[in-house]
Amino acid sequence: MWDRDVRMALHAALERQHSHERADTRFVDELSLAGEVRVDVAVLNGAFSGYEIKSAQDTLRRLPKQVEVYSKMLDHMTLVVADKHLAHALPLLPEWWGVMTAAISPDEGLVLTQLREAQYNPGIDSSFLATLLWREELLDALEQRGIDRGVRSKPRHVLMTRLVEHLDVDQMRVLVREQLKVRVNWRESAA
Repeated sequence: MWDRDVRMALHAALERQHSHERADTRFVDELSLAGEVRVDVAVLNGAFSGYEIKSAQDTLRRLPKQVEVYSKMLDHMTLVVADKHLAHALPLLPEWWGVMTAAISPDEGLVLTQLREAQYNPGIDSSFLATLLWREELLDALEQRGIDRGVRSKPRHVLMTRLVEHLDVDQMRVLVREQLKVRVNWRESAA
């Protein structure tokens, strides 16, 4: 079982799960987060959810760093893991993370099984969320709120700081999620 096999099964499951809200849902493969890690599949709709795949061919070496970053940015997070990694992966995950197993069934092929439903993340960090916005998006957000004075020509990190100072975490969640959903000239999956 390879990553691409699990990814195809996951995309099919997510497409079915979100079929009733497809017009308001965007799927993005390999979304870079904080310039440190990439989440395998991101789902943007009324929430910002992530799915990390650990197939039988993968290792768990990067999982601790991924857990750290994903836990600062995503509303919901699910690990999709091959059975062989399950016992080692579970102790690395916060309680709010969801868990799905990926296993080969002789009759059905690759089967995804939900072991634990993802819960809402209580630890989102606004300053990490702000890193997802491009400079122009930051400027637009500041201008729309009338807080762009004195920072328009400043570096991106100054714009991020200004925005984080003026928005609470829930406002930042909505802003980033909605901006990522409408962003153009950006890779996205066909799902």
